[in-house]
Amino acid sequence: MHNNSGDVAEFTLKAIVVGIALGIVFGAANAYLGLRVGMTVSASIPAAVMTVAVFSLLRTRGTILEANLSQTVASASTSLATGTIFTIPALFLWGMVPPYLQVVTLSFLGALLGIAAMVPLRRLLIVKAHDELPYPEGTACAEVLRATVRETGGATSASAWIFRGMAVGAAVKLAISLFYLLPDELRMAVPALPKAELALEIAPALIGVGYILGYRQSAVCVAGAIISALAITPLIAFLGASLSAPLYPETTRLVSEMSAGDIWSRYVRYIGAGAVATAGILTVLRGLPTMAGAFMAVARGMQGGDGRGAGPVARTDRDIPGSFVFGGVAIVVLTAALVPGVFAGDMSAMQRAVLAAGVGVFGVLFVTVAARIVGIVGVSSQPTSGIALVTLLGTASIFAGAGWVDPGARAGVLTVGTIVAVAASKAGDISQDLKTGWLVGATPARQQLGQLIGAAFACWAVAATVMLLGHAYEFGSPEIPAPQATLMKTIIEGVLSGALPWDLVLTGAGLAIGAMLCGVSGLAFAIGVYLPLATMAPLYVGGCVRALVEHKRGPRAEGDSDPGILAASGLVAGEGLAGVAVAGLVAAGLAPKAMEPKLGGLTGEVAALLVGLAICAFLLRGGRDRRMAQP
Repeated sequence: MHNNSGDVAEFTLKAIVVGIALGIVFGAANAYLGLRVGMTVSASIPAAVMTVAVFSLLRTRGTILEANLSQTVASASTSLATGTIFTIPALFLWGMVPPYLQVVTLSFLGALLGIAAMVPLRRLLIVKAHDELPYPEGTACAEVLRATVRETGGATSASAWIFRGMAVGAAVKLAISLFYLLPDELRMAVPALPKAELALEIAPALIGVGYILGYRQSAVCVAGAIISALAITPLIAFLGASLSAPLYPETTRLVSEMSAGDIWSRYVRYIGAGAVATAGILTVLRGLPTMAGAFMAVARGMQGGDGRGAGPVARTDRDIPGSFVFGGVAIVVLTAALVPGVFAGDMSAMQRAVLAAGVGVFGVLFVTVAARIVGIVGVSSQPTSGIALVTLLGTASIFAGAGWVDPGARAGVLTVGTIVAVAASKAGDISQDLKTGWLVGATPARQQLGQLIGAAFACWAVAATVMLLGHAYEFGSPEIPAPQATLMKTIIEGVLSGALPWDLVLTGAGLAIGAMLCGVSGLAFAIGVYLPLATMAPLYVGGCVRALVEHKRGPRAEGDSDPGILAASGLVAGEGLAGVAVAGLVAAGLAPKAMEPKLGGLTGEVAALLVGLAICAFLLRGGRDRRMAQP
């Protein structure tokens, strides 16, 4: 299965440079996407295909090991974006804007912790547990690498769909958010239901995400949003119409004076927060047997030895030296404990020590758990939200018990979640990459070093994207909702101050429990309850396009590249990069933050609808492209 020859090009300058460049692109795009809808997409397969395409443009045919190393470096950015967007925007919402270097440091420390703690687990989880842990994204990426490297034409066709998607996504985003040619949403009031609205955002990235998720997952998301928009909002409007005093937590306006958006902001948002928090925590609790088994299996495997003989270690079984493992974890914990300014808030030495201990304990624990769980469910289903919530609840409870409940304490607790969320996400990401490398005969030590290099560059791009969007727009606004960070903010405030409308939060908890009892993804449903219907509807549109493609085309054989997925990934990257560029112009005062579209009224709505249909047609054509199927 493996190539043990040491003369195959692998860790080359072109592989590193291309990987860094693609990592910056996908890191910025994923940060933008995560701040929009609270989720990110894997960059491994798009990066693998684009790497081969770039090698072709450079008129140099790279080896499969070079392509694998390049996608390993590029995919390092996804986990940094996930952990950062889950937490850092909450500091903006508290009016405690963090310094740029602090965000960079938190991201990199999380990446270093995740990589270092994963190294001793590789042989046990990737090699010895091969039959038990398939690592779905890693296996799929290996198949794509083999196909694209073997067939230059296939690689060219695949990369063409990514670049076309990027062009379409960027063009639509610029037309809507920079030139204001079209309205960005379509809305329609629902008769007989007070304050109920149907809404659809014209967003290529969201349609692309829905295509990637598939019909079922996107349908679960929009189901939660429909309940919020067509059941909870009208119910609150109906019951509150006759009230002569504001309904808590609102303190000034009557319910009858509120719009549908106001009702969502003041009431439904808390119900959604309760649903997401409950679904995340229950997901972790439900996985406790698996987590305990994973931790014990790793402990038994390490206690029983790593399986190496006393002889020379083969290239395909060589890890970074053990000193990096202990040194990496120690550097993270000691830096967090001893260097003022790593954690947000003005922390005392004792508080920093407690927070650093939380990083060490929760970080190593969840790295071990995440590295094994993603081997079964994949990175897309990794419960990062639950991991972050458990970390924040545990740390905040300790702070509350010690009487540390000031605003600085809230910020410090939040940034523990940043490091742990990045570390857990990084463990899942590198596990998939190491699985890909094991299948194609790569050198683990070089992949681990490549991940470290990728993280060292991507942390700057991800932090810059978050800071830029935070300054150009307002987190929590319709433009940049930052749903996960808003949720983390709500949870920390609830634990440290008790200032939560618990009746609304517990209502959301009941909805999440009901969804999970029905056998659907509690988190997907809860995110739908938490986010507006306008944001979730395009996900469902993309999922419907995917269902139509699969109905007409039939399932692809294992190892076939899916051009529809690549086109959808291009839409995400294109809109993400364009969105970051527009934010830069807005922050510099060179473009307006908002203005009325040039095509207004019915003409604008029809034009926007046609643009949405054109995006669907583009994905439909990409999904039906059979030129990339293996012979």
